[in-house]
Amino acid sequence: MKSVRFLLPLLLLLYTFSLCGCTSKEEKKIEDAVKQELDQLKDLDSITTQKYISYQELFPGEPEDITISSDIEEVFSLFFQDFDYKILDVNVDKDKQSAQANLRLITLDAHALAEDFSKAQLKHEISQSASSEEATEQTISLEERYTLLNELLKSNDYQTVERNCTISLDASNKDGETSWEIRRTNTLENDLVGGLMNDLTDPDILSPEDTILVYLNTLKNMTAEELGNYLNADSIISTEDPAKISLAEALVKQVHSTFDYSIGETTVSGYTATVTANITTFDSDAILENYQKELDTYLASVDAVIDGAQKRYEKSYSLLLEYIEKNTATKTVETTFTLINDGASWKLEDAGTVFGQALFGTLSSSPVEDKQETNG
Repeated sequence: MKSVRFLLPLLLLLYTFSLCGCTSKEEKKIEDAVKQELDQLKDLDSITTQKYISYQELFPGEPEDITISSDIEEVFSLFFQDFDYKILDVNVDKDKQSAQANLRLITLDAHALAEDFSKAQLKHEISQSASSEEATEQTISLEERYTLLNELLKSNDYQTVERNCTISLDASNKDGETSWEIRRTNTLENDLVGGLMNDLTDPDILSPEDTILVYLNTLKNMTAEELGNYLNADSIISTEDPAKISLAEALVKQVHSTFDYSIGETTVSGYTATVTANITTFDSDAILENYQKELDTYLASVDAVIDGAQKRYEKSYSLLLEYIEKNTATKTVETTFTLINDGASWKLEDAGTVFGQALFGTLSSSPVEDKQETNG
């Protein structure tokens, strides 16, 4: 009886060791399966990268199908150049023929990249609107999005961040041998790119203040021609009258040489936000005051009577143009911008008109009457 009493604990111990041995064997297979896949991401293998994150999945709303260019492949290579991971533990559920591997991933700071990308994309759209006289909002193609990502990854040194990730695996049996395969899910795809997929679709990735700052900074760095297109300076004129064209060009030059800004307060209420900004531009009131004084003096003179309607019209434009061109006065006005979040991002509706009114001030429309009105 004593032998049996001592033998039973020994048998239980051996059985436990045998179970642990089997579990350790499966855990080793699971770890090997994870390493086999993720090591290829570390090695910047583009085929493996596309297997987990296709080029369309970063921008799922884009139906466009394009050939995978070297630039697109380079985006993923640049993104994964600092990718690393550590397997923390493995849990095997034999009955369900499944397992979970808990990892700590080291990825590029995807949130910072997504924020920079959103700014670059908005700047691109604004610049496109300023590239022609028809200042309308332009769409951005899938290839252009990847070009922007490529430029950002090349020009910026992004930090790395850590995040925990759980990978699910499924078992399959062939010839009595168990093998494990990673279960691909949207969550896993997002984890492998550090949350970039979620960040790119975050409607608040840019705050209302950030959005207005992109507009203001882009406008400040435009050429005079681009600024005129974007602000729709042609709306000040309605004909091909050379005098009116000269007037619009002179106003744009004034804006281009004087424009500056500083951001004030931001208020958010649900899907609506207001951002105040101190806008510095030419002093349109000073121009109009000086112009009106000299115009009144001229109109009260004998010369105005002798000149007739046509010459009075031309003189009016000549005087206004003169005072615009020689103006050096500036003024700073607090302007309130209203933005709407449409579920994709914060948007400033009819931005060209809004900024045109803020920057041209009281000269947003010509103070000189049209010829037909003068002649009447």
